Amino acid sequence: MKIMIRRDDKGLLSAYVPKKDLEEPIVHIDRARLWGSLITLANGWRFQLPELAADTTLPITIEARRVAGGRE
Repeated sequence: MKIMIRRDDKGLLSAYVPKKDLEEPIVHIDRARLWGSLITLANGWRFQLPELAADTTLPITIEARRVAGGRE
């Protein structure tokens, strides 16, 4: 599923899911690095992010795999 990851003015990360017209804050990252991690959005959705270079600039649209959680 395509999602856009961005950082707001306060430095907080969020994810936008265009297919669902949904934007939610990222509330948990399971590793020290964002890329390659399993992230959890505020609504409970979880996504496995692809491995990218640590210096990848934001915002970026990526293909992520939805793992579980949350309501449609």
